[in-house]
Amino acid sequence: MIPLRDDIPSRTIPWVNYVVIALCALAFMAQETSSDHSEGIVAKFAMVPMRLSDPTAVPVINEERAVQTPHGVEIVRVQQTIGPSPLPPWMTLVTCMFLHGGWMHFLGNMWFLYIFGDNVEDRFGHFGFAALYLGTGVLAGLSHYVTQPHSPIPTLGASGAIAGVMGAYAFLYPHARVLTLLPLIIIFTTIVVPAPIFLGFWFLMQLYSGVGSLVGEPVSGVAWWAHAGGFVAGGLAAFAVSRLPIGSPPVKERRF
Repeated sequence: MIPLRDDIPSRTIPWVNYVVIALCALAFMAQETSSDHSEGIVAKFAMVPMRLSDPTAVPVINEERAVQTPHGVEIVRVQQTIGPSPLPPWMTLVTCMFLHGGWMHFLGNMWFLYIFGDNVEDRFGHFGFAALYLGTGVLAGLSHYVTQPHSPIPTLGASGAIAGVMGAYAFLYPHARVLTLLPLIIIFTTIVVPAPIFLGFWFLMQLYSGVGSLVGEPVSGVAWWAHAGGFVAGGLAAFAVSRLPIGSPPVKERRF
């Protein structure tokens, strides 16, 4: 399911949301135009769980690659060493959330942030939203770290922080609705889904996949627990903020 828009109008200009999107775009462009094809940037600024456990560790990834040989395509096992970072490992919990692994990863994250971030910034205020984004992003990274503390695989992406924004949205706007694009094989249709159902389904998928990653392969290509942890942290933050006199008051939804 792909959200197209929600029915909650913004009362303020979400400057922080726009700045975050711009910073992620600049970082991604730097990755795409880097002469080392982004491996250097990822190695320096992504979060590697192994480094949090042991800052002196040298992460090495074992992977299989298809190689063309005179006898045809063969699968060979290679080792990739992750270069050192100029930052203390704990700082990469922040820098990693501005990097992305490809165009679909980047565009998908930014679209979800654009859809849900403006209304959350309304309620949290500009400085509160910045704190929410960074705080839930760090907690999301720690959620992934707890489940895979010795993983040498770099973790990157804004998904954990955006999950925090979505968790806050789910709590703050329980009556909101989301116009959703629903791909059905070769047919595309749109449906209106209550925000708690849309976001709740998304959260359950992350939780289900996270549990699967624990009982299956020890190392997953997607940080499912970062998504789930960020979502819960965002919901708890919204619960706390709803008791404080900050940001704009809730607004009534508009109709599609």
